[in-house]
Amino acid sequence: MKGYYDIVGDGGSDILEQVEAQQASIARSLSGVRNLLAVGSGKGGVGKSTLTMQLACALRELGHAVSILDADLNGPCQARLGTLQDRVLVPDDSGVPVPKTRNGIGVVSMGMVVPEPRAVEFESVASGSSHTWRATKEFTVLRELLACMNWGKLDYLLVDLPPGAERIVQYAELLGPAALFVLVTIPSDMSRGIVARSLDALAKTPNRILGYIENMDGYYCSDCGRVKPLFPVPSDVKLDLDCLGTVPFDPELAALCDRGGSLADSPGSFSWQPVQRIAEEVCRRASECAPYSKERR
Repeated sequence: MKGYYDIVGDGGSDILEQVEAQQASIARSLSGVRNLLAVGSGKGGVGKSTLTMQLACALRELGHAVSILDADLNGPCQARLGTLQDRVLVPDDSGVPVPKTRNGIGVVSMGMVVPEPRAVEFESVASGSSHTWRATKEFTVLRELLACMNWGKLDYLLVDLPPGAERIVQYAELLGPAALFVLVTIPSDMSRGIVARSLDALAKTPNRILGYIENMDGYYCSDCGRVKPLFPVPSDVKLDLDCLGTVPFDPELAALCDRGGSLADSPGSFSWQPVQRIAEEVCRRASECAPYSKERR
């Protein structure tokens, strides 16, 4: 029996050739994508998935072709946010068509494949040792989704990343050096501290970070029409990164999300204008970067 240190190269498995072939398939599939934008945090519970969908809606209203890849395989939210839980991913001659919301945003999510409340499971060849295989299988699924979906021509493909500051570099490697990042935090020391770890990790990659969004910056009170403090004191943790904008917690948005709606369905909502301004700033900063598809080639 060989140990790890006895194996030379790929051990005769041809895995390197398989990886190269899949990378070529991903490059072909994403060849029509101008901007690949990963929305991450490192911290869970900051409203990142909700903000990703609202940002997609704002970009769509600006006239851009937009799709979302829900990279959070274990806690997929985008299928529900887009009311696409019952859509089936069926391949055709050109790949797998991307399901679209009623306002034309493409969404690919494990929430379409594994219905609530079932957990997403990854079988292991070693009983009791699923943790040794899970991360590898998760990234394999993401690569397959990137490669097999017919993404078509897009101005923006948003990738909704799962929590985990220590893994954000792996997602940067998966998406490639031309992928852009936006980080999401809430105004608390705990959240900003973890986002700072993600920022430090990404600083070691060639990827550009457009800035951060401060979500839940107070909450909107519909009774008095004002934004009231949600956190007791301003955060003492400073992020060495430009702020793209702030968005207050809006109970109306929370209700919309549960039934699969968005701020675009309620343009009079207090939170809609801040999201629109952030989308405009994202577009401005993304336009300064080389288009994703050209840089990949």
